Parts: sequence; structure tokens; C-alpha cells
Amino acid sequence: MKDRSFRVRGDGRRGVMLLHGLTGAPGEMKAVGRVLNRRGFELYAPLLAGHGGTEADLLKTGWRDWVDSAREAYLKFAREVDEVYVAGICAGGAIGLELCAQFPEIRGAAVYSMLFEYDGWNMPKITTGAPVIQAVANLPLIRRLSFVQPHPYGLKDERLRTMAAHALQSMIPGALERMPLGCMHQLYRLARHVERVAPQVRAPVLIVHALEDDMANLRNAYRLRDALGGRTEVFVLEDSYHMVHVDKEHARVGELTAALFTAASAVTEQRQREMVDA
Repeated sequence: MKDRSFRVRGDGRRGVMLLHGLTGAPGEMKAVGRVLNRRGFELYAPLLAGHGGTEADLLKTGWRDWVDSAREAYLKFAREVDEVYVAGICAGGAIGLELCAQFPEIRGAAVYSMLFEYDGWNMPKITTGAPVIQAVANLPLIRRLSFVQPHPYGLKDERLRTMAAHALQSMIPGALERMPLGCMHQLYRLARHVERVAPQVRAPVLIVHALEDDMANLRNAYRLRDALGGRTEVFVLEDSYHMVHVDKEHARVGELTAALFTAASAVTEQRQREMVDA
């Protein structure tokens, strides 16, 4: 598998680790990343375990492997910048929160389009019966079955929607067009795990979700908010679908993220000054 991670250098002070979604690839985080970099943040978008290859490659991994690869990337990044923040889409956002629970020194997190259930208005019936799917999706003969995300592919932007329909690989190199049921099962397990550890997360968290999310109903965002233990803000977008980090309001998503992280950095600096003065 080709390593499609990317890095954008900065001054080494504030860094954001960008975490792509399930079946996705680091390139999908570039639109939001450009906004953050213009606001002074260094960027690192690692490739999660199992991604960047085939469905078979991804099925060899589970949610703990995805977390382990993100942890390894974090430990590397944390040696190179003074402050680390995390931002991710769907599974990537959940993984970012798991890192926050493990590493309280992470200064802030942004979670885009959190998903506990595939209960959006456009999801195929095979995904909406969550209890049944969770029970059987990882059985040997079923886990390899896969489905294609139906039109509009999580995108309200018609130009991007056309690109996704005809050449997803040109839009997000390394991304998969189909979702294996076994991987969906792992995403459910990841989400339940994050819900259990969410009270341990004390870093400020921004939750961004589209009102018309076609994959995950807005109730997923409020479910995450209610589980978290620290300061949390939910921002609802009105002109996007699930892929908020690349869709029509991606610049707004980037600005909201930059604002939260900048505020968190300012609080840290103030506390450090008070400690020096004391």
C-alpha cells in the first residue's frame, strides 16, 4: 500500500493532526487543512492502518488497529510541535477523541459528522437496522459483503458529486468506493468505545454536523455532546451533507476549527504566564 500521508510544515509551535474517515484517505483532509495552515497551524495527516489499498487490506484490520496507527502518528508528531490538536471526519473524529482520552495533553479536538448509527436520510436499508447489522456484520461470510454509498455520496456540492460519481480516486487518491460490512461493524464498535471513554476527555471539543447529513442524522452529534466530559460546542451546518470537510461549507468548518484551537492555545499561554508570575 502506498503511504498517502501528508505533512505541511509550520513554525513547530501549534500542530493539527488530521484524521481521515473509514474507507477514506489523508487527501480528503486537505481542504480543511489549507484553512488551518493559513491560520498558522502545522499539519500532519497520517494514513490509518489498512487504508490506501484494497477492501481485503482494510478487512484485515479493526478499530484498534486504526487507533494504534493514529497513536503512533501522534507520538511522532508530538515530538515535533509544542501543542497538538486533532481533527477528523466520522471515524477519524472518533479516533481523535480516543487519543484525547489517552493523552490529556492534547489541547483540543474537532469532530466532523460523528456517526453512532448509519441513520441518515439516504442510507440503504442494509445499514439502518443497526442492532441486527452489529450482530451479524462480522460473521465470516457476511463481513466481506460491501455496498456503495448511494448518490449524492455525502456531497451537496454538485461539482464534487459529479467527480465522486465518475472518478472518486481522482478526488481522494487511495479512497475506496465500497464499504465492507465487516468494516462498518468495526466502526460501530469504535463509536461505542468512544462513547464509554468520552467522560475522560477534558480538552475542548468542537462538533460540526450537517442538518441534512445523508449518512448520520443530527442526533449523532448531540449524542456525542451528551457523552463528553469537558467543554463542548455543536455547530450545525445548513448547506452541506455528510462530507462537511470537503463540501460547500468546508471553509467554514476550517475557520470554526481554527477559532477553537486558537482560543485553546491562548488559554494555555495565559496559564503558563500565570505559573511563571507565581
